[in-house]
Parts: sequence; structure tokens; C-alpha cells
Amino acid sequence: MEGVENHTSVAMFILLGLSDEKELQLILFPVFLGIYLVTLIWNLGLIILVRINSNLHTPMYLFLSSLSFIDICFSSSISPRMLSDFLCDEKTISFMACATQYFVVAWMGLAECCLLATMAYDRYVAIGSPLQYSAIMVPGRCWKMIAVAYGGGFLSSLVQTVPCFHLSYCGPNIIQHFFCDIPQIISLSCSNPFMCQMMVFLVAIFVGLGSLLVILLSYGFIAASILKISSLKGTAKALNTCASHLAAVILYYGTALSVYMHPGSDHSMRHKVLSVFYPIFVPMLNPLIYSLRNKDIKEVLRTVTKRSPLILKKQRHRKRKLQGSQNLLNPKAA
Repeated sequence: MEGVENHTSVAMFILLGLSDEKELQLILFPVFLGIYLVTLIWNLGLIILVRINSNLHTPMYLFLSSLSFIDICFSSSISPRMLSDFLCDEKTISFMACATQYFVVAWMGLAECCLLATMAYDRYVAIGSPLQYSAIMVPGRCWKMIAVAYGGGFLSSLVQTVPCFHLSYCGPNIIQHFFCDIPQIISLSCSNPFMCQMMVFLVAIFVGLGSLLVILLSYGFIAASILKISSLKGTAKALNTCASHLAAVILYYGTALSVYMHPGSDHSMRHKVLSVFYPIFVPMLNPLIYSLRNKDIKEVLRTVTKRSPLILKKQRHRKRKLQGSQNLLNPKAA
């Protein structure tokens, strides 16, 4: 993104944020700080859990830990800046910082689309071809699929960010949002944004809707495979395997599409509120969705909890206390 400064007279933008009421900002600060901390703790905890336990070294959990990493980066590209703005009177952001923020937001958002599609394919193979699953989803292929998701998100973000921030910006410089997003930024340009809008449209079609199409096709094949299962127990197990991923897809795509399918309301409060969900709330909810419905993760958590130093110390203390009580009741045994 070199040479951006030569194309604009605007050195910085002003982010209006979620609200301009100081009292409301002071209320929102601890709320969003708590959400951000929970997002970091849950997602980082899930990554560590998958990493340290050999029982979770499978393709599904490899993809899940990669999703957690994306969610950490996704939330971190917006939340720290938004939190600082709650406490600042001047909510300014430099031109290059704005470009960088949008680049990371778009990169993580599009990478998540690709990774959700990859996870849908993984579930299809697990249900549709269970006997060949280990041969198809080998570790090398899984890592390549993850690399494609990250690489696809990176390139897609790059081809949007470069033309957008090479437009001329001569003022005004007020972004009616809490982060640098393409629709609000383009509306401030004083040059023809057609090329930028075309690139955004093509990326949305090929990456965003393309990933959604892969997910829908995968679930179509999954539904066909489930219909072939004769036992009720097998059907329930197959449905349970997909439930968490399907919930994550609905949450992410549902909120993202509700934001970007209504470009005419880019400056409305409704748009701002909906924009909070997919980059801030969804990254917090994803690990919870997968953990609550997953027996393997619950079992690993129980094992880790039992082995923790604090729990072991309490167990030893309880054991000594019990032995002391028994000795008092039965002095001869002592």
C-alpha cells in the first residue's frame, strides 16, 4: 500500500463510534472489555487444550483451533481500538492505521468464511465416507486446506484494500462507524469508486458467497447421507456431529449478510448494532458453542481440571482431613 499518501489530502479519519453520549460510552466500556477478555480466554484456552491433548489431534479439532486463532485476530483488530475510543474525546485514526485495520478485519473475516467451508467439507467426509475419512483427511492435506483459507483471505483482502485506499480523499473525514469499514470509507471518497466497488463485489461473490455455496452443498450431501442411515442412534450421532458447526455458520453468515445486504443503511444505528455481532460477539460464542456440545472437549477439560495443582492440593487436603477423622474415631487404627 505504498504511495497512498500521494492520493489523498486527508491525513486522518474520525471514528464516531457506537454512540456520542459520554455516559453510555462509560457503560459500554466494561461490557465490551469483558466480552473481549472472555473471547481471548476461551479461544486461547481451546487452542492450548487441542495442542496439549493427543486425543484432540484430529482434523476436526485442528480446524477448530485454527478458527479460534482467526477469532482472536478478528476480535483484536477491532476491540482494543474501540475500547480506547470509549475513553477518548478525540476518536481519530491515521489514514494508514485505518487502511491496516480494514485489511486485517477483511483478511480474518474472509479467512473465516473459507475455514467454515473447509469444516463443512470435513463433516461431509466424516458422515458420508467414514471408512475413508482417515485416508482422505490426512494431516498434510488438512494443513494445506488451512493454508488456502488463510491465503485466500489475505489475497482477497489485499485486492479490496489497495484500490479503496488509493482513491482520493479530500474531506469530509468522519466515519460514522466504530471501525474502518469499506462502505463508510468509500462514501467519503471524492474520486470515482467504481473499481473499488467492483473489487468488493467480486470478492463478496467468489469468496463470501462461494464459501457459503460450498457449505450448503456439503450439508446437502450430509442430509442425503443421513437419510441412508437406518438406525435412529446413528442418525442422532450424525446430526450431533454437525450441530455445532451449523450453529457457527448461521451466527456468522446471518449477522454478516444482514449488515452488508442493506448498503443504504450504512449510517444507521441498526447497522452499527448488527456490525457488533459478527466481529465481536461471534468470536466469543464460537468456542462456547463447540465446547458445550462436544463430549471429547468436556472429557479433556475434566481430565485437565483433575490434574491441575490447585485441585490436586485440595484433594490431598481432603484426604488428610478424612484420615484424621477416621483416626479420631478409631484410635487403634492410628
